[in-house]
Amino acid sequence: MPITERPSDEFISLLRKSGDADVNVAQAAQREFAKALETPLRKGVLVGNILGDIFETINVEIGSTTEFPLDLVSPGLEGEHVAYTNPGHGRIPERAVESDYVMIPTYSIASSVDYLLRYAKEARWDVVGRAMQVMEAGFVKKMNDDGWHTLLAAGVDRNILVYDGDATSGLFSKRLVSLMQTVMRRNSGGNSASVGRGRLTDLYVSPEALEDVRSWGLDQVDEVTRREIYTAPEGGAPITRIFGVNLHDLDEIGEGQEYQSFYTSDLSGTLHQSSPADVELVVGLDQSSNDSFVMPVKSQLQVFEDPTLHRQQRAGYYGFAELGFGVLDNRRIILGSF
Repeated sequence: MPITERPSDEFISLLRKSGDADVNVAQAAQREFAKALETPLRKGVLVGNILGDIFETINVEIGSTTEFPLDLVSPGLEGEHVAYTNPGHGRIPERAVESDYVMIPTYSIASSVDYLLRYAKEARWDVVGRAMQVMEAGFVKKMNDDGWHTLLAAGVDRNILVYDGDATSGLFSKRLVSLMQTVMRRNSGGNSASVGRGRLTDLYVSPEALEDVRSWGLDQVDEVTRREIYTAPEGGAPITRIFGVNLHDLDEIGEGQEYQSFYTSDLSGTLHQSSPADVELVVGLDQSSNDSFVMPVKSQLQVFEDPTLHRQQRAGYYGFAELGFGVLDNRRIILGSF
């Protein structure tokens, strides 16, 4: 049952009992109520995130180490793994390969919420349900921030920034997409026939960038594409793919927005300093294979009742989970600006 929907009569009855005057009845009902909330809260957290399918969730046993092997072929060393012409005698040269490991630390994230007992007695699901949404939003926000901060840090560490020198500053161009495709390919290692060759599959931009797409004229796109832009539903992307690259808009990316500010202020990242300077960040990812972006989870979200609030005539619930985020290969991410 999604938290936004009105629950069943049985669930409402359980809510009413959680505010019963008999402490034993109330606490027992609150315990059952916490168990009933755990599943929809867990689903809501997964649905509400803006990480999409970027990170692969890997369940890890509590107490075990979260070590992940890195690619056998390290960045810049792709050309060192070669074959030889064999004259038919003599010893074949030895070439050993070894892989390093990286340990991704996991940590606990927690959130809580409480409300007056009278809301439970009166079965005010409009109040209680909203409280649960606030608790859910806390987990979603925390996971979104940690995941995207990890991605941006990996992008800064790669130290590649793509820009369209011919475009007007602050104007998202289709040539920027093409350039990011080429740079991603050139810097992914290997050659044209390499297995799992890196390629740009997804691009994360600001809503303003999609607004630029809506303004593209006939000198940018053909009539058929223009019609698709005009007929796109409200709130949706005017074009969902450019040159085979999926477009995603994020409110947190854009001039003065949260993730871009984290990139420039906390990570000391820069945008292209042309004249005038670029103003927006673009994040490109290679999601053609699940070999880089991982989210080890040691403990799924668990929800518990808080019996200490009864003296204050309140009911409360808290929850926690243990997880982490990691980028094993930063060749799968590339940054751009416009």
